[in-house]
Amino acid sequence: MDFLAILSGFGVGAIVGLTGVGGGSLMTPLLMTVFKLNPAVAIGTDLWFAAITKTSGSIAHHRHGHVDYKILWRLLAGSIPAAIGTLALMHFTGITKGWASALTFTLGIALLLTAVTVAYKAAWHRLGLKLERWLPESRKPFFTVLAGLILGVLVTLSSIGAGAIGATLILLLYPHLEARRLVGTDIAHAVPLTLVAGIGHATLGHVEWGLLAALLVGSIPGIWIGAQLTRKMPDRLVRTLLCVSLVTAGLKVIR
Repeated sequence: MDFLAILSGFGVGAIVGLTGVGGGSLMTPLLMTVFKLNPAVAIGTDLWFAAITKTSGSIAHHRHGHVDYKILWRLLAGSIPAAIGTLALMHFTGITKGWASALTFTLGIALLLTAVTVAYKAAWHRLGLKLERWLPESRKPFFTVLAGLILGVLVTLSSIGAGAIGATLILLLYPHLEARRLVGTDIAHAVPLTLVAGIGHATLGHVEWGLLAALLVGSIPGIWIGAQLTRKMPDRLVRTLLCVSLVTAGLKVIR
């Protein structure tokens, strides 16, 4: 296996373990810049990477009762049909230069949005508390499905959004949700969404399977080490470094 791919998987895995959500967004730009994959193949490979690496976390959160299934089913009711519809459109139109440009632009915007959601985590919570005055409980199902629809399109087009952006949307709609249930629900939603989108991209030939295997080999110890480092590194420092990386990657991709 390619040592560079294993090392890259280790690095991204460590960032994921360190940050919880948001770090995985760096995988697609890494695949495009270091491994020179075209945007569609980088996105498809990253979707499978995300689905596989988050599965164990999803199972763990389920066992500990950290998944709010009412919110999860509402999100999936929007995200899965949106992902399938986006994939169907890509199948129907074919991946032309226009699509490649759209994928690259969407990826850059998603990276910048992720940076914003990571940087202003506390502010999103305060905004959610204010929005609650104007958002009665009876309307939350509709807006949760709508949030899922947005995530379905964004994740399918960019492979980014199921983590930090998804968690932020849940936080805005359900500001009183416990932090562990917020993270657990977000991860549980990310697995089926990235898997469905990943399968769709695989049918289009957008997955580099050998590279994916090497990335996964490196990511397993990386995630474990990153989780251990979380206890020793200040949260503000980790958040700042991640945001700088996301903004740099986003601007580079858009250009």
